[in-house]
Amino acid sequence: MCGIVGYIGGAEAVDIIFDGLKKLEYRGYDSAGVAVVSGGKLEIRRSAGKLSKLKEVLSKKPLSGNLGVGHTRWATHGKPCEENAHPHTDSSGSIVVVHNGIIENYVELKENLQKDGQVFKSETDTEVVAHLVRKYYKNNLFEAVKRALKDIRGSYSLGVICKDEPKKIVCARYDAPLIIGCGKNENFIASDIPALLAYTKDMIFLENGDIAEISSEKIFIADLDGKEIKREIKKISWDAVQAEKDGYKHFMLKEIYEQPRAIEDTFRGRIYPDDGRVYIEEVKLTREFIQNLSRVYIVACGTSYHAGLTAKFLIENFAKISVEADIASEFRYRRPVFFENSLTVAISQSGETADTIAALRLAKANGSKTLAVCNVVDSSLAREADDVFYTRCGPEIGVASTKAFTGQLTAFYILALDWAQKRDSLTPELLQKYIKELWAVPLKVSDFLKNSESVLEAAKNYSNKKDFLYLGRHVNYPVALEGALKLKEISYIHAEGYAAGEMKHGPIALIDERMPIVAIAVRSKIYEKIVSNIEEAKARGGTIIAIASGKDKNIAAQTDVQIYVPETDEFFSPIITAVPLQLLAYHIAVILGCDVDQPRNLAKSVTVE
Repeated sequence: MCGIVGYIGGAEAVDIIFDGLKKLEYRGYDSAGVAVVSGGKLEIRRSAGKLSKLKEVLSKKPLSGNLGVGHTRWATHGKPCEENAHPHTDSSGSIVVVHNGIIENYVELKENLQKDGQVFKSETDTEVVAHLVRKYYKNNLFEAVKRALKDIRGSYSLGVICKDEPKKIVCARYDAPLIIGCGKNENFIASDIPALLAYTKDMIFLENGDIAEISSEKIFIADLDGKEIKREIKKISWDAVQAEKDGYKHFMLKEIYEQPRAIEDTFRGRIYPDDGRVYIEEVKLTREFIQNLSRVYIVACGTSYHAGLTAKFLIENFAKISVEADIASEFRYRRPVFFENSLTVAISQSGETADTIAALRLAKANGSKTLAVCNVVDSSLAREADDVFYTRCGPEIGVASTKAFTGQLTAFYILALDWAQKRDSLTPELLQKYIKELWAVPLKVSDFLKNSESVLEAAKNYSNKKDFLYLGRHVNYPVALEGALKLKEISYIHAEGYAAGEMKHGPIALIDERMPIVAIAVRSKIYEKIVSNIEEAKARGGTIIAIASGKDKNIAAQTDVQIYVPETDEFFSPIITAVPLQLLAYHIAVILGCDVDQPRNLAKSVTVE
């Protein structure tokens, strides 16, 4: 979740590092710092707060040099402050470390190092790494880092530099992402792709247990025993412009409006409405395997979990396969019982979510075949799964996920229909009908976005409320959860999502004229049920904001505000109903003056437990 950037070459390191850290702001952070080696000296600048604070520090006390590392920190050990900000040094001030992850045995290591006379200046777990490297340093930084890593238990991506070796960066990773950018007479390290896109598209994705020594002209990668490893250089297809705001006020708004294209990009080349078939060449799940599939386990966190809950409805209805959907952090600790011929599907936009990766590993260890659904090519999850389905959404910078969610939903429509095709659980006519429905979704989302003034009006009228209740049923129940999550994430307003039928089992006690209720009431087989739930809430003084089908004029009699979305088959409505809920959260957050793209306490990619 923190950001790492490092540079070695002929340019000013601070400029490149600072620019890269700006590109990683979406990951969430509470402090920042940069270190540079030049002229036999190692200098550090750090500050609590945003990068603008660090920029002020650098303007007063500039740094210059061609070798450096920088970091944006999201606190795990020790409060956010300058002393706990990275980079961290050893007692002599000659070795600098930046680190993402958690050193689980840092207390034990710290106590032993203090007994040896090492003096600690921070409350962080990271600082032990700097002292450990110094302990083993004998004029060879690579060997010292390699030896120190054998003492460490936990997760890490590391960048290490030393004032006595001003022509190298040593980096390593285990359960936290780290990439090497390959340039001409210059090289880079970073924790995520956008940091480096302005400088190179040629990147090496380090694997668990890799340690690398980087100079301006050479990259050497080895395992922790020192045996050289060859890693493929991957060319990134993203354009750097994709990671810019492109005229929008916020990344989140840009990404909401990119959804028609992201949905279409995800299904292009995979579904064909004319012949009513699904083709997924990259996923090697055979017809025989799918026909014998006994159980699907879906594991994910946050927004991805809500996509997984929706997928449960789709797979069970289309492919007639039993599905369990679990929060990854709970799944890995509840000792799940794995059935024979099972498949575990792990969902993560970044492909680096620690709990989801751990859940995938648990499934593999228990003999389950695994499939990753993610957006980032060659991410950890993608590399560790048996198969991977990429959502093709492009970079998502806003912390509150939008296009990644609808991209994940699109992926599961395709997978569910493919499995239905392989199991003959849908007639050819119905399969083609559903493919055509999915094909039409991007245009319907686009049409809504062009006529979404009602969402802004609702936001203006209800942004002063302190509590919201979101209701949905059947396939739109997970969308109610997602809508509530979006509002909480970026506006800091308390909101809860419920299956509407559960309202009378507790939440109905909360309803009064001060609590707006957002009800997803599009046309479906359970339409009359949700209308009945709306009437129950209305009878108790609730104010109802309805997400309704475009031709449903009767809903106005039971509700106070109507936000109309294009008509579609109920199974495909979640992609469309999610969009007004994203916009409602966005507009309320903007009205309240909240930091939409970087909400407090949140990180884009949660790479620690």
